[in-house]
Amino acid sequence: MFFSRKKPARSYDPATQQPALRCSICTGEQVAGFISPDGHFEDVQLIRTPQELDAFRARYSIPPECPLKKIY
Repeated sequence: MFFSRKKPARSYDPATQQPALRCSICTGEQVAGFISPDGHFEDVQLIRTPQELDAFRARYSIPPECPLKKIY
């Protein structure tokens, strides 16, 4: 009732998934995640600052020169 189960850690498979940012046109909110081959976007982390984006890239070993696809 008061305690929920922890969600399993997200796994990133570079062979099948593509990193992306889902951006809101109205609010400017950005959510980092991965696009699966069937086009489904899986949310991973809310991005508020450039440091959070760097942390997302570091956590999933995404190099800085690799562009993130933006979904509007």
